[in-house]
This record gives sequence, structure tokens and C-alpha cells, in this order.
Amino acid sequence: MPETAHVIAGRCTAVFEGQSEEEHCGDLIVLVKPDNTVLVHDADGYQPVAWLTRPDSVTVAGGTVAASDGDQSLTVTVHDASARDAHTLGHAGLPVGECPDCDTDLLRGDGTLSCPDCETAVPVPRDATVLDDTCPECGLPRVRVRRGCSLVCCPDCESLTERVREAFDRQWDCPDCEGQLRVLYRGGLLLGCDRYPDCETAYSFPTGIHDGTCDCGLPVFETASGRRCLDSGCSAAS
Repeated sequence: MPETAHVIAGRCTAVFEGQSEEEHCGDLIVLVKPDNTVLVHDADGYQPVAWLTRPDSVTVAGGTVAASDGDQSLTVTVHDASARDAHTLGHAGLPVGECPDCDTDLLRGDGTLSCPDCETAVPVPRDATVLDDTCPECGLPRVRVRRGCSLVCCPDCESLTERVREAFDRQWDCPDCEGQLRVLYRGGLLLGCDRYPDCETAYSFPTGIHDGTCDCGLPVFETASGRRCLDSGCSAAS
């Protein structure tokens, strides 16, 4: 969803207080970003003369911008503003097709397919490849991901977890007991023992293609960084 950034330009005094105190006065530009970060720039270079990154609180009222974060604070007093406005910002990304709801370009951002003109937004794995073909049900582009095998699915209509579960649930034995490894989702895909909580063995499901068996008995995966055992700390992996 669009968010708001505040921009103020003019004669200002910026005072930073923390482990040391700094004061800057002159013709400055002040940017308050949607995440509350405050940046104060003069005419020299790209480095701000004063800043406070993602502070706990920010107020923009009258002729003052006040930000605080624990024992640090940044106060900008605007003496004479030559420009002052609030601007709507959205999320940038690579165009990857048309939004099925409004025909605007869909944008591939950090883990999301989103439309800048409507509320269409769906999560996609960061390693997914967005394809040219679209889902016949919802019109979104389909994606290809590598989770044990190459899987093509709609990021909205189909569950990646269910697709991986269909292919790999109970395919491998737990190395620590007589249980089997289940495909689970706990903030991310896992292979975990079906005898939990009696057995707490669990591994993150690698981003790669299943390619054989390690000397330890667990599966091996071909990943972008090379072959690896399911157990990333396995000493038997070659």
C-alpha cells in the first residue's frame, strides 16, 4: 500500500543529540521516510549532514521535525521553508506482466508481486522465477521454484507447501529415531520428524534439487552454491 514521505527545503537548524551533540544550520533539505528515518542534506555529496535511522517516534508539525530513539534525538527547526510537501510513495520492482485486476504493470519486489494502482499483492519466494504464462484461475503470472524438484505453481491459488508435501512427505527416515521426516511449514519449509515432540530433529528444506544420498543417509541437494546434505553441518557431506 502507498505510504507518505515528507520533504521540507529551506533555511533550517538541525540538532542531533546522543553520545555527542552536533548542530548544522543553513539551506537544507529534510526527508522523513515512511519508515520514520529522517535525513538532512546540504549541497555537498550524497552523505547526509544529520540523520536518525528508523527512530521510535517522529513528529512533523508546524516548523519542527522531531525524532527520538532511546537516548538519541534529532530536531530540525525550519526557519524559512522554500518548499514543503508530503508525497505518496509505493514499492518499486521489476515489471513482470500485467495486473489481472487493473491491467497495470505488476512489480516484482522483495518477496512480493504487487500492483502500484490497486490492492493486488501476493508473496512469492525470493528465489522464484516469474514465468510468462499466467494462472487460468486468477490471471497472475506463475512462478518456478526449486524445492527438491522444479515446481511451477500460481503464487496465489496454489500452496507451495502442499506441492512440496505431495512430492517429499515421509520420503526419508529420521536419522535419530525410527520416525519419518514430514514436510512442515514453521515460518519456512522444514523436514521434521513425525515423532515430535519426542524427537525434535528438523532441517530447513534447501533451495535446490534432490540429487542422491549422503553417506550419512540423508538426502543431498544440488543448490546454487553447490551440493550439500540436508544437514548443513554434516561432516560426511562431500
